[in-house]
Amino acid sequence: MTFEMLNDYCLSLKGTVKEYPFDETTAVYKVGNKIFALLDEESNPPRINLKCDPYYARELREIYENVIAGYHMNKKHWNTIICDKRIDNSLLFGWIDDSYELVYKGLSQKMKAFVSNS
Repeated sequence: MTFEMLNDYCLSLKGTVKEYPFDETTAVYKVGNKIFALLDEESNPPRINLKCDPYYARELREIYENVIAGYHMNKKHWNTIICDKRIDNSLLFGWIDDSYELVYKGLSQKMKAFVSNS
């Protein structure tokens, strides 16, 4: 998995905005002004932080050694995934979708309508 593939996939999700609020190498992906992914542009292999249901987050960490508690994030709700060959691309894209949906569900109705129309 490459940075470009991760970046393109995140940006393909409806209403996604990419920003750099922390520094010039940490891409932050938001839907409705809420973060659903952070991507370190300098790490090799790429590392991405994704929001996750707390119970599922813990389960993923137990199953996959390259899924760890979210770096600089709330460890209960965020995982950092080291995107090497041990994680299948379709699985990783599914986790990105899950993170996006988790954040989207928490948006106000007004913001959901705005995202749907963008």
